[in-house]
Amino acid sequence: MSYPIVANPSFSGLIGVSQAVITPPAGIYAKNWGAATHETAEGVHKPLYLTCITFRAPGMADPLVLIGADLGWWKSADDEKFLRNGILSKTGLPVENLMFCLSHTHAGPSLFREDAGKPGGHLIEPYLAEVRDKSIAAIRQAMTAETTATLAWNYGKCTLAVNRDLPEQGKDRLLVAMNPGQPADDTLLVGRITDSQHQIIATIVNYACHPTTLAWDNKLISPDYIGAMREMVETTTGAPTLFLQGASGELSPKDQYVGDTAVADRYGRQLGHAVLSTLEDMLPAATGLSFQGAVESGAPLGIWAQTAVTPPGTVAYALTDIPFTLKEMPSLAEIEAEWAACADAVTRERLWRKRGIRKTVGDGGTSHMPLWIWRLGDSLLVGQPNEAYSAFQQQLRAELDGKAVAVINIVNGYAGYLPPESLYTEDTYAVWQTPFEAASLELLIEKTIDIAQRILRE
Repeated sequence: MSYPIVANPSFSGLIGVSQAVITPPAGIYAKNWGAATHETAEGVHKPLYLTCITFRAPGMADPLVLIGADLGWWKSADDEKFLRNGILSKTGLPVENLMFCLSHTHAGPSLFREDAGKPGGHLIEPYLAEVRDKSIAAIRQAMTAETTATLAWNYGKCTLAVNRDLPEQGKDRLLVAMNPGQPADDTLLVGRITDSQHQIIATIVNYACHPTTLAWDNKLISPDYIGAMREMVETTTGAPTLFLQGASGELSPKDQYVGDTAVADRYGRQLGHAVLSTLEDMLPAATGLSFQGAVESGAPLGIWAQTAVTPPGTVAYALTDIPFTLKEMPSLAEIEAEWAACADAVTRERLWRKRGIRKTVGDGGTSHMPLWIWRLGDSLLVGQPNEAYSAFQQQLRAELDGKAVAVINIVNGYAGYLPPESLYTEDTYAVWQTPFEAASLELLIEKTIDIAQRILRE
């Protein structure tokens, strides 16, 4: 019997990295919570960043471009297209080669240009144009910095995230709050990129947890817990960190909805320590452990030793549209009429968000949602625009065992939640917010597994 070589899932190819600050100006419209009494940001807790990594196999004309940005979510497909189509137009990238991923901070600026008439709303469109232009520059800088490098992945654990579907005592509904009676996915996936001199040039952190620490009492622009995590990891590695929000539909911090930025920083350090621990657990690049044989001592000892391995350089990718059936819901005109007649601030905010969702999915009965799947050697990056529950990443990783699978929410768009079919009998925010009918998450899981397995066979 021979034992297989044990190594971190890896990819070797041409990789480029760049980073830019995208902090908006103080005074920009930033009311992300219906319960908030303020409308504009009064200052900055920590800067917002945009991190870009390009991947290319030798001979590929266009790289795969991964961008992580400290931004919240899209309230309109028009605004997302304004940014992404501008990037694609200026760079010449095919649509399947770009994943623009939002961290989902709830303490960022509005990205909705139709908020222009609100206090600080006039700053939104110029800010989006600035993010677009900085993204274009970051892609060019990363391509210029391209070097032969190895991306290696390792799974770790972090207990920051908890389940946030809490049955309310005495009522037949679920609150968006910690449910200590339900487990939460604690999976952390860390990617380490090293150059030919074994120097770390970037770190990728894929973790599923809503950045909802800071809420209606917070008046500062903030990346939430991601900021302190980034500071810790970048200080230790000396290289940029790109954060990818996982399938966090029902996952959040324990203590959330606060105005104290120290709480967000504490959570960031918690995740940062987990990231650094996961990095320390990794083998050197292009290295595995091979079994050397037995040594007889006080006990029979098996010896594993480091050995050189060749990371694969395979690059493959697919973009597909998945048809989701829409729930019965009012038309855009009906929502706008209801919003215009409503006087309650919280209800108006909910209607305004529903209006944006209806504009995104259209007035029909079906909406086609895009799905990006990239293969980089032994790893898969799976991106889609909605807020999938963690069953999405758990089932993918179980079916694709042996591969590193980075699952990313809020990629290249946004419409709503993807809760499991079993929740559709409950009175819960994720179900009444989503425009998608029951079993949409299960359809996404099935289609993703099919496409991923096909890509891995090619």
